[in-house]
Amino acid sequence: MRVSKWMSAKVVTLQPTDSISVAIHLMKEKRIRRIPIVNENGKLVGIVSDRDLKDVSPSRATTLDIWELHAVLDKLKIADVMTKKPWTVTPETPIEKAAAVMLEKRVEGLPVLDAKANLVGILTEGDVFRALVDLTGASKLHTRVNLVIPDRAGSIREVADTIRAQGGTIFSIFSSTSKVPAGKREVVMRVEGVVPEALRAELMKSWSGVAVETD
Repeated sequence: MRVSKWMSAKVVTLQPTDSISVAIHLMKEKRIRRIPIVNENGKLVGIVSDRDLKDVSPSRATTLDIWELHAVLDKLKIADVMTKKPWTVTPETPIEKAAAVMLEKRVEGLPVLDAKANLVGILTEGDVFRALVDLTGASKLHTRVNLVIPDRAGSIREVADTIRAQGGTIFSIFSSTSKVPAGKREVVMRVEGVVPEALRAELMKSWSGVAVETD
């Protein structure tokens, strides 16, 4: 699945010359946590987050009165606090690659640029969570099969054949070699049309760490 399916296409933007005060009010009004910053030609030049704004806003313990506070925020410009040259993705970027970028770079949102570097959307951590729920089928009632199998060619197919032999239909398959013994692979499948206890008993004949449960 690609970023284009999960990104928000209607992007709220500001310019570098806009004030911090404008950004704060816009985030509250739109209930968003980050705003891409574009120049007069509409090209992306940065991004500002609610965290950036909190770092520069006077604390509640400030001795400034409300009028002085607004004056300070109006003088500060987004160009002074924004992150320049933010990490970006394209509409065709696989959603899992975008998630990896967000995790590695420790960012909670990625502007989406097309082939001409035009801003066409924004992908947030919430969008990635929605994609994960959809890909795994976690929002629907399924039987979840979790087991550890040999990490070799054909082993996942063998599990799938056992599930199908029990009358099951496989909705999704995920696997990982992380945090399992060397030479092993953990597999998680969500299936329909099986009797959980009967399936578990059949799988345990060949594999270890078998858990079969209905959400």
